[in-house]
Amino acid sequence: MSHGKRYQELKKLIDPKKLYPPEEALDLVKQTGKTKFDATIEVHLNLGIDVKKGEQQVRSTMIFPHSIGKAKRVAAFVTPEKEKDAKEAGADIVGGEELIAEIAKTNKTDFDVAVATPDMMVKLAKIAKILGPSGLMPNPKTETVGPNIKKMIEEVKRGKISFKNDITGNIHQAIGKVSMGNPELLQNFTMFLEAVKKSKPASSKGTYLKSVTLASTMGPGIHVDASKI
Repeated sequence: MSHGKRYQELKKLIDPKKLYPPEEALDLVKQTGKTKFDATIEVHLNLGIDVKKGEQQVRSTMIFPHSIGKAKRVAAFVTPEKEKDAKEAGADIVGGEELIAEIAKTNKTDFDVAVATPDMMVKLAKIAKILGPSGLMPNPKTETVGPNIKKMIEEVKRGKISFKNDITGNIHQAIGKVSMGNPELLQNFTMFLEAVKKSKPASSKGTYLKSVTLASTMGPGIHVDASKI
């Protein structure tokens, strides 16, 4: 993949062999992330795990202390008696069997996160092939299935995210926008890394955080010294 002249100029600001302290890395990300839009800042982690072993999969949830960007649209799949609770908690789309039937018919999902009460999971099987590939299927492991619908919706609206490694043992996660202050970005970054560290599989040996890289949407990657966090 070839990059434009602007990217190549920005890349010259970064020493590819250096591990930057977090504060310095964030300064560089902002310098190299200036675009016509408010670019997203992402962290890319390479983990020392064996992705072929089920017990070494890294998957968890966390709530960022500072908003990382646009609010997520939440769909709540609930029975009629829980619809009021879901709406009061701030769900953007609320429904049960009729909503499931509509998604099955149109194949459209106009939401970022789906939550459901346990009794709706059997009914959701009807649209699992639509929700699954987009990562929208409610799952107890991501704390999007449970009896307390209000708590689940409120946490998502407050910035709760779920993360997991991909098939190459990497995790990619947005931690904020270029327009945010460095103290807020640093706090989000630090708390995300702490959440990933807490999720280290017991059977994972050797170096767990093999590499930590920060980058903006259109900018080059900056290697971070994980020992400084």
